[in-house]
Amino acid sequence: MSTDININRFLDDQGRITQLPRKRVVRHVLLSHLAEKFVPDKDYTEKEVNAICDKWHTFSDFFLLRREMVDAGLLCRERDGSRYWRKTAN
Repeated sequence: MSTDININRFLDDQGRITQLPRKRVVRHVLLSHLAEKFVPDKDYTEKEVNAICDKWHTFSDFFLLRREMVDAGLLCRERDGSRYWRKTAN
């Protein structure tokens, strides 16, 4: 992923996501920004993931953000949703 993609127009002055970009590459960079709020290899409950997502966006759709991060491979989860985690970067 290119590090020269500027996501600032999608963030407020507190670093919270204000909207999701349509372009897939930019969207992935923005979701990566959110995924950095999770400690690598720490287990999270769905409720904890929702709370972190809710804290870091302004449009009241933490479900979408959680699903998008999982779909993008930025967060992992058990099939039953009982545990979420962020992999350590290789």
